[in-house]
Parts: sequence; structure tokens; C-alpha cells
Amino acid sequence: MSGSTDLEDVFAYVYERSDEHVETLRRLCRQPSVSALGLGVDETAEMVASEMRRVGGDVRLIPTAGKPVVFAVFQGRGERTLSFYNHYDMQPPEPLELWDSPPFAPEVRDGCLYARGAADNKGNLVARIAAVEAFLKTRGELPLSVKFIVEGEEEIGSPHLAKFAERHAELLRSDGCIWESGGKDPRGRPEVYLGMKGICYVELSASGAKMDLHSAWGTVVSNPAWRLVYALSTLKDRDERILIEGFYDKVREPTERDLEALRRMDFDIDGWREKFGLNQFLNNLSGMDFLVKHFFHPTCTICGIASGYAGIGSKTVLPSQAAAKVDFRLVPDQDPEDVPRLLRNHLDSRGFQDVKVMVSEGEHPARSSLESPVAEVAVSTARRIYGMEPVVYPMMAGSGPMYVLCQKLGIPAASVGVSHADSRAHAPNENIRLDDFVNGIKHIALIMHELSKTRPLEKPSSAG
Repeated sequence: MSGSTDLEDVFAYVYERSDEHVETLRRLCRQPSVSALGLGVDETAEMVASEMRRVGGDVRLIPTAGKPVVFAVFQGRGERTLSFYNHYDMQPPEPLELWDSPPFAPEVRDGCLYARGAADNKGNLVARIAAVEAFLKTRGELPLSVKFIVEGEEEIGSPHLAKFAERHAELLRSDGCIWESGGKDPRGRPEVYLGMKGICYVELSASGAKMDLHSAWGTVVSNPAWRLVYALSTLKDRDERILIEGFYDKVREPTERDLEALRRMDFDIDGWREKFGLNQFLNNLSGMDFLVKHFFHPTCTICGIASGYAGIGSKTVLPSQAAAKVDFRLVPDQDPEDVPRLLRNHLDSRGFQDVKVMVSEGEHPARSSLESPVAEVAVSTARRIYGMEPVVYPMMAGSGPMYVLCQKLGIPAASVGVSHADSRAHAPNENIRLDDFVNGIKHIALIMHELSKTRPLEKPSSAG
């Protein structure tokens, strides 16, 4: 670690107990918690609650219409309060044959821990609990109060978290939130994110005959697969501009301050391109054009298409059904509730009244100021822990429920974490480096220490 600190006792405890913290993480990763399948999620909530109680937290499992939120409070001295948002659910492990070791049998190889959930999100969760424990064991108290909000449905779009936040707004109040994810870029530089894109996820479907037919009937019977392809082709042009009328109306253009932040970022465009195995990015984007597009523009992505027969060999079939899953990543000030209406109007105006639109999930975009105390502390402490300048992102290109838990309540947020550029979250061989895990614990401890010295956030009068 670069630079001096007065947390030598806390850091020494983290180092001395690092094997125990790794074993805690391994134990949690052995327990499946696949929310898409409802596999082991309730059991994992109990495990997380039990671990927080062991450390000394006041823990509640707060029910929702879905899976419970594990809510814990650790009272500290002073007026400041820091919250942590995490989730205890994970993605399905498939395809299993691409794993080098079983996804729910955590294995350490070459200094990395391999398991489903190691990076997303159990590694970050355990690191934060471990940082709290280190303070309590060495100093008997925390330098500020800490709240944990740990949900079990993040990987299926957090469908019940907005209602939870509305009902428990006062419980969630804090001076800043450390969000669930983060890590290092391909050059090994720590990353700090100050926001997230929103999302609207929909399914488009088309129907034809009441059953699959012999493909010879393609002369006179409408093919829903072609019908859907025609509809999808109207959503974007060859230059990647979304053609839905009104879609860009609320897009907030980046300010000069935003652009300056991008210039300072030194984003490793070529590193990511090489990691993805690409010769070039879309439209051969590079430099500032790439950065503005990636961080400040919305998207329209076909995530999957299903119709007819796609198995081994041939089957001459005219399918009766076709469906496509599409997501729209949104930027401030777009509203996910506007997108289905705009999409419906777009399809109808082009003669696709028969193509159905089913909304699956939606989340608002969220941003916090670089001048907020939690952002300033996240950046300055990353510099001290890792001995290099962190990469600060005005927004994360991905999405999550940050808005309903943070910005809607007037709480600034920043994301830091223990993953790295090849952590493979959501993919086979998900992993974190053990050194990053230990440094991540120290980073959280230093964030708590430094934020306790800052001015408290002025609490808003309402959650609106």
C-alpha cells in the first residue's frame, strides 16, 4: 500500500485473518443461490444474516413479495453513516462443461478463487463484513455507523426492491453508499464508478399458424420468424442509431465537466478490445467518440432470438411462434416507463400491430457527483491502497437498482470492489484474486475511517 495511514492495527488484523475470510467466502460460495431458478436463495439469506450476527450486527430479514432483504446495522461513534448495497443471489452456472472446476466447489488455483458468485457478488459482500469485523476486533467500535442492504433478487432485475425502498426509506438513510460492484481494469488499475445506466427489458413475439408447418407452406403462410426479423430491423439503422421516435428526447447530454472526466480517465480501449478478441469496436470507434458513446449514450440490444428448429441436422419447418428478448440501456434523464409506450407506437406506425410487447423489468439510470464526500473518499482511498491513480467512471455501462436505494433518497453512491478484468462474472470460471480480496477489505476499512471525518450529508425532507 502506498502512503501512510493510522490503521496499521486494523490492516494487520485483516492480513492475519485473511485465511479465515477466504474460508468464509468459500463457505458462502458452496451454497447455491440462483434466483432465476429459486435455488438455495432462502438458505443463503440465512447464512448471510448469521455471519453478520456473528460479527455483532443488529440483523433483520425484511420480507418482500419475493426474497427477503438482509438488513443489518452496526452502530458506530459520530454522526456519519455509511451504507453497503450487495446481493446474495447469483447467476446460473451453465454451461457447466466449460468450468475447469465445479462452480459450487470453490477451488483456489494460482492465487485465484474460482466459484460461481466469487466476484458477483459474494466476494464484495464478505470483504465488507470482514472490514467491519476488523475494526470491532481491534478497536472495539466503528468510526461511523454502518448499514448493510443485501437483497436476493438482483440477478433477476430486483423486481421487489423499489417497493422495499419506499416502505423503508427512513431505514435506508445514510451519508453515502458503497455499491456492490467494482474492481480493476485490464491494466490492473482500481476502478471507481459513480453511477449506472438504467434498463428496460422487453420481449417481442409474433405468431403464425396454430402449429409448426412443413416449410413448403412458406409460399402462402406468414412466417413469424421473418415477421419478427422485419420488426427488429426497424429499431436501429446501420450507424447504430435507435430509430424509435422520441427515444432520445430526454437524453441528458454530457457536460463539459463530464467530458473532462472522460479525458482524465485514460480508459484502456485497446486492452478491452483485445480481451474481447475483437479487431475493432462498432463503427471503428476510438478515443473520445468511444468514451462518449459507451458512457453517455443509450443502447438497444437483441439479447436472444428463439423460433423453429435450431438443433443438429435439418428440419424443414415453418415455425408457428417467434420471440426475441431486447434490452434498452438508458442514460439520465430517460425513464424506463416511457420505453414500452414509445416502442409500441413505433411498431404500430410501421404496421407491426401484431407483434406483441411484454415488459420484463425496468430500472432508472443513476448518477452521483464526483464532489460528494463518498465519491471523494472512494477515489482518495483507492489511490492510497493500490498505490496508483484509480480510473473514475461517471457511470457504469451496466444497470442495477441504484436509483431507488440511493439517488431517489438523496444518497450519493460510489462503486468499488474486489474483481479484476478477467473475473468472468456471469460466465464459466468466475474468479477473484486472493490478493485483490484482501486489499478490498483494507480499502473498505479505509473508506469507513476517512468518511467518518467528513461532513454529514444534509438529509432530504422527503424520499421523492
